[in-house]
Amino acid sequence: MLKTILLYKPFGFLSQFSPEPNSRWRTLSEIISETKVYAAGRLDADSEGLLILTDNGRLQHHITNPNYGHWRSYWVQVEGTPTSAQLDRLRSGVIVQNQRTRPARADWLQGHAMPTLPERDPPIRVRKTIPTSWLELSLQEGRNRQVRRMTAAVGLPTLRLVRFQIDLMDRERPLSLEGLQPGEWRYTTAEETTRMQRLIRSGFTSSTRQRRRASGQPRSPRKS
Repeated sequence: MLKTILLYKPFGFLSQFSPEPNSRWRTLSEIISETKVYAAGRLDADSEGLLILTDNGRLQHHITNPNYGHWRSYWVQVEGTPTSAQLDRLRSGVIVQNQRTRPARADWLQGHAMPTLPERDPPIRVRKTIPTSWLELSLQEGRNRQVRRMTAAVGLPTLRLVRFQIDLMDRERPLSLEGLQPGEWRYTTAEETTRMQRLIRSGFTSSTRQRRRASGQPRSPRKS
């Protein structure tokens, strides 16, 4: 039976249950009593937000593989005030580690659109002479520290990063942090689990077709 968990990962925790040598970061074993589940799309220890944990390798692959195009959405507190040119660069793609990022969605959140979040512990650094702003950034890929590298590339260093939803791309409501506080987790509902099982089946069918095309193997004839 598919076991999947939605966690609001707090700041300061690795996206894994085992510690890293000489690391100051804590692990998920302090939060979650379940075992044999693994992150489908990791968050850095200094990032917060939605983490999907599953015991199914196919689901993990489907969510993390950029070829499936799952939108991952983040609230990003940055140093400075974004300009239209900076937002356009984020949308069109910037060079990160010698490779251009995929087109993204980027918006400046102001007024009532700004996220209401619990205070971070420890709080972010604030410089009195430089304002901070909130962006909403959505990506279809997840390279190492990609959001931070992207905002830095356009001159907007990231101060706080919270992933708030992941779109399963099944025309249903994205999975989100709704109802969770930092450090809280829940099992997926029956409806959410059914959606994920459909993803697993669709991913298996797609990968089978790809292997057949690569090998030149013909499709099985349809039954009449």
